[in-house]
Amino acid sequence: MEPTPEQSPHHAYPDHWEADVVLRDGGTARIRPITTDDAERLVSFYEQVSDESKYYRFFAPYPRLSDRDVHRFTHHDYVDRVGLAVTIGGEFIGTVRYDRIDDRGRPASAPADEAEVAFLVQDAHQGRGVASALLEHIAAVARERGIRRFAAEVLPANNKMIKVFRDGGYTQRRSFEDGSVHLTLDLEPTEKSLAVQRGREQRAEARSVQRLLAPGSVAVIGTGRTPGGVGRTVLRNLLSSGYTGRTYAVNRAFDEGLATLDGVPAHRSLGEIDEQVDLAVIAVPAHRVPEAVADCGEHGVQGLVVLSAGYAERGAEGRGLQRELVRQARSYGMRIIGPNAFGIINTAESVRLNASLAPESPARGRIGLFTQSGAIGIALLSGLHRRGAGLSSFISAGNRADVSGNDFLQYSFEDPDTDVALLYLESLGNPRKFTRLARRTAAVKPVVVVKGARHSGSTPPGHAVPVSRIPDATVSALMRQAGVIRVDTVTEMVDAGILLAGQPLPAGPRVAILGNSESLGLLTYDACLAEGLRPRPPIDLTTAASPQDFRDALAEALADGTCDAVIVTAIPWVGENGEAETGDGQVLAAALHKAVAGGSAKPVAVVHVEIGGLAEALAAASSTAAPRPRTVTPTADRTRAATTSPQASTTPAPGADQATPEASPAPSTSPAPGADQATPEASPAPSTSPAPGADPATPEASPAPSTSPAPGADPATPEASPAPETATGPTPGRIPAYPAAERAVRALAEAVKYAQWRRQAAVPGKIPEFLDDTIDEPGAAALIEAQLATAPDPRGRPLTHDEARELLGRYGIAVRPTLPAPDPGAAVTAAARLGYPVALKTTAPHLRHRADLGGVRLDVADEEALRRAYGELTDLLGKPAELLPVVQAMAPRGVDTVVRASIDAAAGAVLSFGLAGAPSELLGDTAHRLVPATDRDAAELIRSIRAAPVLFGWRGSAPVDTAALEELLLRLSRLVDDHPEVVSVALEPVVVAPHGLTVLGASVRLAPPPARNDLGPRRLPNY
Repeated sequence: MEPTPEQSPHHAYPDHWEADVVLRDGGTARIRPITTDDAERLVSFYEQVSDESKYYRFFAPYPRLSDRDVHRFTHHDYVDRVGLAVTIGGEFIGTVRYDRIDDRGRPASAPADEAEVAFLVQDAHQGRGVASALLEHIAAVARERGIRRFAAEVLPANNKMIKVFRDGGYTQRRSFEDGSVHLTLDLEPTEKSLAVQRGREQRAEARSVQRLLAPGSVAVIGTGRTPGGVGRTVLRNLLSSGYTGRTYAVNRAFDEGLATLDGVPAHRSLGEIDEQVDLAVIAVPAHRVPEAVADCGEHGVQGLVVLSAGYAERGAEGRGLQRELVRQARSYGMRIIGPNAFGIINTAESVRLNASLAPESPARGRIGLFTQSGAIGIALLSGLHRRGAGLSSFISAGNRADVSGNDFLQYSFEDPDTDVALLYLESLGNPRKFTRLARRTAAVKPVVVVKGARHSGSTPPGHAVPVSRIPDATVSALMRQAGVIRVDTVTEMVDAGILLAGQPLPAGPRVAILGNSESLGLLTYDACLAEGLRPRPPIDLTTAASPQDFRDALAEALADGTCDAVIVTAIPWVGENGEAETGDGQVLAAALHKAVAGGSAKPVAVVHVEIGGLAEALAAASSTAAPRPRTVTPTADRTRAATTSPQASTTPAPGADQATPEASPAPSTSPAPGADQATPEASPAPSTSPAPGADPATPEASPAPSTSPAPGADPATPEASPAPETATGPTPGRIPAYPAAERAVRALAEAVKYAQWRRQAAVPGKIPEFLDDTIDEPGAAALIEAQLATAPDPRGRPLTHDEARELLGRYGIAVRPTLPAPDPGAAVTAAARLGYPVALKTTAPHLRHRADLGGVRLDVADEEALRRAYGELTDLLGKPAELLPVVQAMAPRGVDTVVRASIDAAAGAVLSFGLAGAPSELLGDTAHRLVPATDRDAAELIRSIRAAPVLFGWRGSAPVDTAALEELLLRLSRLVDDHPEVVSVALEPVVVAPHGLTVLGASVRLAPPPARNDLGPRRLPNY
């Protein structure tokens, strides 16, 4: 909303304060500044507020606003006087206002840094978290305008408002004066206030998805009058799934006399329906969608699934239509799945919703599935169905204009019916938030991700996301740090998902292999080695083995304390006539189920070759298996019943690196016939055996479910939804079967890495306290401010060598000095000052760090050798003015490494490490971690590159001082975390010796810090 000319031209309307937010009950609302155009809205709003609420606001009976009040509350300068309103459907439901005051409580201007704040929320909307959202946003506005404290006067009986201030997490002081409670809030964000904010965000966003997946009633808008078509197909699928709620068919073209269609009430518009409609599935042409959305909004619909195509996937004009669609829906408090969506499914017995184009509802299960592609969604549904795996929920988001993978993670985190979350993503709208949510979710249940569009170099059609410059390999490393199991293909996603959903987590990498085929056992053994597992020699039961032999061997392996998982290999039994016997699949499956039911909690997978009925029989839950443990969810503020439910698998793995770049076609507009298509298989991933020095998996102890917060998760607060509490470890039920050894082993390897991450995540890493004693943060801040003040380019500037040395020195990072050598005489003078032996090297950009081109001379022992080296250098490569030679004292010999840090606007600050030269530059052997890094992150960083053995005494060489290297990484992490103006740092080379290290070169760039979208008040993204 734009300001009128009456408003001060010196303070333009701050449109960046506008925000869409999700309220506590899952509905949306818009927060925006109040303008002079809002007089009538304000009066109407005030008339709907109860006398009691008015009394609490004004401390006296105040039945109506005077003209002077209306003028005062709608005219602001957006600096010293600010008002914000929460709107739904264009009408106010809550307001907040601050007025800057001096130390005596009188109106003031800057530099006064205190303001008086007051709230008013319509009674009908109290309890929805409106005031809490307003407090977050008005506090952010106040900080932007130089206000550091809020003062508020509250009547003692106004418990709701006192609770809003108390639960905000800000540092506060309270006193009782003149019959009212005087509150003072320091507005500087604290760890607690951020935790409260994220806890509220999690609960609200999870609830918003839950409202979509568990509606009490559904209307299909655009239901065809004749069989066929998208709308009629969805209606048929809703009915055939046994949906437990009320269903309506809506089409403005229906004849007036038509009362029912396919047995459900038929209406020409939502206005004809006498009852509340919770969810609308829109299947009309794009040009008619705005009319349908308005009809939904005016009749209280809570959420939309928009199947209609013709939006951002068709270019710039479509992107405009898509943004308007989201704006319109949110203005009514509705969230959207789509447009261009395939639909949603919820298999819960109390819901049984299939509001999608999938002709058959999947079986009920423990896997939640989110996909940004309708075609991939069809393939995944089909693949899971063939493998006997059921789903708890399914969302195909299409263009992902509103509800995203982040929202699905929020929902999956606390959904008691979901044990494993599978996501097919083609873009990450908010990578910072994704990694934060994934880390928290992965600490209680596995998160498996395939990311498409990795190498296309462009955003997939229909997706509008912030541009990120970080390569896909870095994204993969950051996902692994957050505990995400990243796989390459949808086939691998299904393989990992069914193992994690049906089997306990392995306590370590030791694998027992048994079966009736020596060759298949050897293939499995080789695959285990390739994936970094520790297989025992295969046990050959011979081709004469009976199902009872399998049962006995499996029971013995499960009871063996020297193995952590078992892979059973099986080929068909061959009869006397040379033909494979039939009917043995069910018998073998029953035998294996019995062995698992009586054994210890270890994962079991089966590799079989053409044994009819085996996979299906194994996928059926064993009737003799012990019941799965139940998960107890807290009851406070839960809309889903807080009942017990099966235990979620509890371990995220730093999964395989990259995903297949499948395109994302628009979803089919006719029912998909089961889509029995084979999904692509990937070749085996390279070995991921632990790097030297890495903490080995501890096979002796089974991983106990973590009851501590996920690393980086929000501390428990009154507003936060705690993670599910687990009574016992999972009990095997369905046994996953695989047609190839490589696929079974790859899925098991992901489970092993995930379990190891989970065990380590239970005890978060720390930032050593000794760093605080050797870091001069204020001094570094002063240097950065001075350097940016003199930068001719507002986008920042690179620092000179000496400037970089001084800044890094403030954080205890010593860079070995270099002295310019424009001629041989200057080189000799520099060497005498530094002391022999020295290094002579060029610093020209095209030769920097290129020892292979002859631009470096090492161990120059005296003046004669130095003059000779100088002549050779200039004769070979050019004039001194071109080479820019320098002299530097020699460092102790060691391993040359590279340490970097950079800030990506979308992903945040990233710390990187690798060996200098070919390993990192040619082979891409570089590891990455998000900043701030802990001591564990630093240790893992240097051990996770493939060339790590070079640091630990490879081929008899002396191990280097990795402790010094870890300290360097932690210091650099602190620098870029404390000072976001440091947008890039490169330390190259860093020579790590057996004792200590030397930083020989450093480059630093300063710039105004990129905007952070994860630290401000809650808001929905606008794509």
